[in-house]
Amino acid sequence: MRDDLNSYLMQNYRRQDFCPSRGKGCWLYDREKNKYLDGLSGIAVNTLGHSHKKLVKAISGQARNLIHVSNLYEIQSQEQLAKRLARLTGLDKAFFCNSGLEANEAALKIARKFGLEQGIKKPKIIVFENAFHGRSFATMSASSGKKNKSMFGDAISGFIRVPINDLKAIQSVEAKYSNIAAVMLEPIQGEGGINISKNIVLKQIRKLCTSNNWLLIFDEVQCGVGRTGKWFAFQKAGIKPDILTLAKGLGSGVPIGALLVKKPYAKILGPGDHGSTFGGNPLAMQAGLTTLEVIDEEKLLKNAKDRGEQILKSLRSELKGYPDILSVRGIGLMIGIEFKTDCSKISKLALENGLLINVTNSNVIRILPPLIITDKEVEMLISKLITSIKTFLKNE
Repeated sequence: MRDDLNSYLMQNYRRQDFCPSRGKGCWLYDREKNKYLDGLSGIAVNTLGHSHKKLVKAISGQARNLIHVSNLYEIQSQEQLAKRLARLTGLDKAFFCNSGLEANEAALKIARKFGLEQGIKKPKIIVFENAFHGRSFATMSASSGKKNKSMFGDAISGFIRVPINDLKAIQSVEAKYSNIAAVMLEPIQGEGGINISKNIVLKQIRKLCTSNNWLLIFDEVQCGVGRTGKWFAFQKAGIKPDILTLAKGLGSGVPIGALLVKKPYAKILGPGDHGSTFGGNPLAMQAGLTTLEVIDEEKLLKNAKDRGEQILKSLRSELKGYPDILSVRGIGLMIGIEFKTDCSKISKLALENGLLINVTNSNVIRILPPLIITDKEVEMLISKLITSIKTFLKNE
């Protein structure tokens, strides 16, 4: 049992009593060699699971050659990964950083500067309820967590919040404000509870942005890079954002963030306007390139789609008729189970049953397994999860 009082670490995480010592595929092992099925993949990070042979070989080989040289010099693998992402997204230019927060910070700076260049004195950005874009002052202000904002004093102004999937609310903002510069959204809200934007609404938002000369920013930090069964969630709506932010699953565990933009907006940030010391380092770029390559080779987009449908079908069947459960929803391997009340205790129960999941927004179980998960492993995940849920409901 970990003793927080004697730890040298700051206690800004609610860590569970679990210390993984190694991983293989979709499984983690603790120091006593107990085995746990990873249904969270480091919060949508370990796309290829743990210790994937091709990834290990690629990043160890890169480490023997170059890890970091700084953005003062040309890094060939940045060009390679930027080209690959541009072709996959249909966007044109890339900026690399270390995290989704950094990518979103860059997107917000582009939006603000874009507005100023259009002659808007105080540009505003439309954002959404239950959104999460990061924990810097700007991204925290764009997010909807009131508690965090109040703890740190005044938030950064310039954001107008509307409900998800409420086109009339956006149209109301359009009519009321003449200083909108951008709309920023997660097509699937992760931290907010696996809330899914409707494709028809996303298409209408795209039209509004185009007609008003607003930038459309998609935050796919959690839902991008194959997790939905498509390369990117925006592709399900048949539209394209002006700016796309990525991170988490792009490096399969190696810290990486990326911002993709359409060509007309690529020059808004010039030299010195934004940067990242570690961003785009050769090690991270190799991890990104290898991740995309393996997703292709192992047909993980199809696997994410098929295994996601398998999980949803099983959960809806097993949990049908439970009044405490409001909804089972998801796309691909991004799935949420919403309860009427706080269900945070289920994370601990699942851990005791050898399954790693978490609860977000206090009442939504979040399931984000590696994209390599097999049908047999899905069956084990369902069995462990249902056992945990039934134990929780029995004890409530």
